[in-house]
Amino acid sequence: MILLHILWPTFAMVLLTFAVMLTVASRRLRLVKATPPRRDDFASVAASQRYFQPVENADRNLSNLFEMPVLFFALVPLLMGTQQAGIAQVVLAWFYVICRAAHSWIHLGGNDVRRRFRAFLLSNVVLAAMWIGFFVDFVRAAATYQRALGIALHG
Repeated sequence: MILLHILWPTFAMVLLTFAVMLTVASRRLRLVKATPPRRDDFASVAASQRYFQPVENADRNLSNLFEMPVLFFALVPLLMGTQQAGIAQVVLAWFYVICRAAHSWIHLGGNDVRRRFRAFLLSNVVLAAMWIGFFVDFVRAAATYQRALGIALHG
């Protein structure tokens, strides 16, 4: 059933999020081992941020995965519940995950801001296309339903 295929890119997005979370944890642990914190390093939020500044990119990337991807995760059950998760949405979902993975790879690697921005922008364009496609399909299905209901009620 094509409807369930939308779950594969969703699982991939979850896997990406966990992979970045593990990267954050690993980098933080390496930092703590290399530079053991002192009491003053956690005396305030600002002090803590200064201490963890060397792993800030990984922290920011994890935070990014709880921003726009929330709209992706909200859309998937809507697509499934309305039976609008067709092949176009599945392909777009995979493309979205690939763009987000590229964004994370760039952010956690050399952090080329230009390339990272392109991946981020493209992922948002794809996500917008998914939502626009869902809206158009939903309006079309609602209109068909209304016509069918009108015929059934009024003969």
